[in-house]
Amino acid sequence: QLQFVESGGGLVQPGGSLRLSCAASGFTWNYYAIGWFRQAPGKEREGVSCIRRSGGNTKYADSVKGRFTISRDNAKNTVYLQMNSLKPEDTAVYYCAAVLDRGYPCAMQSNDYDYWGQGTQVTVSS
Repeated sequence: QLQFVESGGGLVQPGGSLRLSCAASGFTWNYYAIGWFRQAPGKEREGVSCIRRSGGNTKYADSVKGRFTISRDNAKNTVYLQMNSLKPEDTAVYYCAAVLDRGYPCAMQSNDYDYWGQGTQVTVSS
């Protein structure tokens, strides 16, 4: 059974950093593109970043470019989201999601993904 576990969320002050992890089990991890999404209260889920199976293609939402970095370690079945210079507007529940990599650039729309984790809360506040 395909499973994800997100971790690394928490409370951080503006300007601080967090590193989220998405660890998977139950499937061949390196066949899948992975996306990070977030959803703030009262808002729609939005794409934050994505990475293809090889790690060679990545995308970022304009709101996080230059501050967030996505990476993956296929040997550890884990994808990371390094978040620096955090702002209060980054506060949300962050989810990782997977879709079989079909050779196209990775997607930033939630309905392109088939498998989802349970989410981890990130709160940026002083």
